[in-house]
Amino acid sequence: MRTIVTSRAASMARSSTRARGNACAVLDVPSKAARILEQLNELYPKPKGDPPLDHGDDYQFLVAVMLSAQTTDKKVNEVTPDLFQRAADAAAMSKLDPSEVEKIIRTVGLAPTKSKNVVKMSQLLLERHEGAVPRTFEELEALPGVGHKTASVVMQFAFNLPAFPVDTHVHRLAARWGLSTGKDVKKTEEDLKEAFPMHTWGDVHLQMIFFGREHCPAQGHDRSVCPICKWAAVGVPPSPAAKMTSKRKASKAATRDKGQLAKKEEVDAPTENGRPKRVSRAKRKL
Repeated sequence: MRTIVTSRAASMARSSTRARGNACAVLDVPSKAARILEQLNELYPKPKGDPPLDHGDDYQFLVAVMLSAQTTDKKVNEVTPDLFQRAADAAAMSKLDPSEVEKIIRTVGLAPTKSKNVVKMSQLLLERHEGAVPRTFEELEALPGVGHKTASVVMQFAFNLPAFPVDTHVHRLAARWGLSTGKDVKKTEEDLKEAFPMHTWGDVHLQMIFFGREHCPAQGHDRSVCPICKWAAVGVPPSPAAKMTSKRKASKAATRDKGQLAKKEEVDAPTENGRPKRVSRAKRKL
């Protein structure tokens, strides 16, 4: 007796097979994090050995990290030699006018605001900590221009204390890989601390940044060819940010289509002297 398989049945069978394959590829967070860590270590075995922000001591590192917000390390490294030659410590920096600092760091994004914060931060370091950089999140985040991410970078890389800094790259990758469902960096940080061993936090932070820059861009990313996304992103729903981007694109497209439709709806209508004139349908209704 022969079994006849219809095209519909065959299609359903193939779909079922693909579904089982995808289900097998979806891992729990601990297993996924372990596999991601293995791949990141293969790609970037010694991330702390890569060129960091140029600095001479903890104070200069804090200043460099403050300047690095919304710009590149390369840009910061281009201006800090002149800045630290002019003022190498908190005592010297606190005496400068913000306009002097701004002239030196003018090529760095948000230079007017950053220059004011660097001077105010230096003055408070002298008043509260005798010019030394504090070693607690509470004290660091009380300084002007020092947010949680900046404090985390200083804690991890200046003092080698447990911290997992989360920037835009880390936040984006954590969502894509299904390691976090956090809508903000605070929740993402909590989830990543749960996913990875404490002694790896500093390395993973840098590795995710490097991977995001080289393999996992924010826009126009093909997950099927990404070394990690092609398996880690399986079954992961779009992040809230991605959904918002899609909504904005859809809204722009709708507005554009509406404008094109309005142009097409223009019709000929006679004027008082009998000559034709192009007017919109909306105007005809008035």
